[in-house]
Amino acid sequence: MLNKKSYQMIIDNLYDGLYFVDLDRVIRYWNKGAQRISGFTAREVVGRPCSDNILTHVDGKGNNLCLSLCPLAATINDKTDREAEVYMHHKDGHRIPVSVRVSSLVDDLGRVSGGVELFTDISAYKSIEQRMKELEALALMDKLTHLANRHCIENEFPARFEEARRFGWLSGLLMMDIDHFKKFNDAYGHDVGDRVLKFVADTLVKNARPFDVIGRWGGEEFIGIIRNIDEGQLKELAERMRMLVKSSYLTHENEKLQVTISLGATLMRPHEDTVSLIKRADTLLYESKHAGRNRVTMG
Repeated sequence: MLNKKSYQMIIDNLYDGLYFVDLDRVIRYWNKGAQRISGFTAREVVGRPCSDNILTHVDGKGNNLCLSLCPLAATINDKTDREAEVYMHHKDGHRIPVSVRVSSLVDDLGRVSGGVELFTDISAYKSIEQRMKELEALALMDKLTHLANRHCIENEFPARFEEARRFGWLSGLLMMDIDHFKKFNDAYGHDVGDRVLKFVADTLVKNARPFDVIGRWGGEEFIGIIRNIDEGQLKELAERMRMLVKSSYLTHENEKLQVTISLGATLMRPHEDTVSLIKRADTLLYESKHAGRNRVTMG
């Protein structure tokens, strides 16, 4: 039979993230899987409440679950196991989609003593990793963000137009720009600005579908070619990207730094060309800027 040490080793080396909290939701145990997925080490989180700028889960509408809708808190309260798909805050600032399963912990007398959460990264991690290797090999990757670079994106358009003409599979285009990025750079410096570009890039690519292409168009502007999608789905995806970036943050010198993005979203038209498609998306992006930023304009 396995002894206590063997069980400890198995739990600590699970591929999925696992952590235990007490009745006050203070983290008491943090396994290696939790560190791998979240970026936080056990030393950084054990002894701290899980809502203390660590995981700060949000749902698909941007609601902060740590404030009122926390599945773990509810399970500690009523002993009912729960499952949910949420967006976790990574130490580097971006949001990642995770599937969480929570249960209560009880002592020898059957009294609730805390809770346990098991979480799984459900982003298309392996697909993204493989794509990064391919792009790097072809010199098609942006060195800072590890996204497809402008040359790679430009090479993608002819195939998408051909799909639209031959099969009627329409792709959408998202033009995305970080709001007030120059002011942010001036206030905090380019090193922090680069960290912001990275967490925005990671939030976008890790919450896209494996067959979509997210790239850096230049500066603080990003672009997404979203394959085989209709207008309603494109709008929903764009709003989700906007919300996830808005709810993401970096911690810098004990300050929580956040940015927002403005987006222009449009469907390609089978008989137009790349120039007109990009121009329309760019115009829609600047309509979002002029209307107050942190919004999506469709057209």
